[in-house]
Amino acid sequence: MSSKLPARARDVARRHRGVWDAYERLGIACAEAGPLDADTRRLVKLALAIGRGAEGAVHSHVRRAVAEGIAPDRLRHVALLAVPTLGFPASVAALTWIDDIVARRTRR
Repeated sequence: MSSKLPARARDVARRHRGVWDAYERLGIACAEAGPLDADTRRLVKLALAIGRGAEGAVHSHVRRAVAEGIAPDRLRHVALLAVPTLGFPASVAALTWIDDIVARRTRR
């Protein structure tokens, strides 16, 4: 279990270790089920989080993407691709969420 989980998710994972372990295995199985490389999988997961409007998930995927060496411009491109499907306001929100993390990382 990652110590980088948000506090509430970490609490649930500790209390329900079997559920957490199964959830982690499912994530691994899904990642290995197809031909996408790791960077593409991360960008797709970011897109899914943007489509859902899940700010916390966007933050999480951006943190991981930056740690994995994915350039911020690639992350922002994913948010721009949301314009025709999700609308301009959703794309702007996603860009804001991405920059929340990217700006924090570049100040360090």
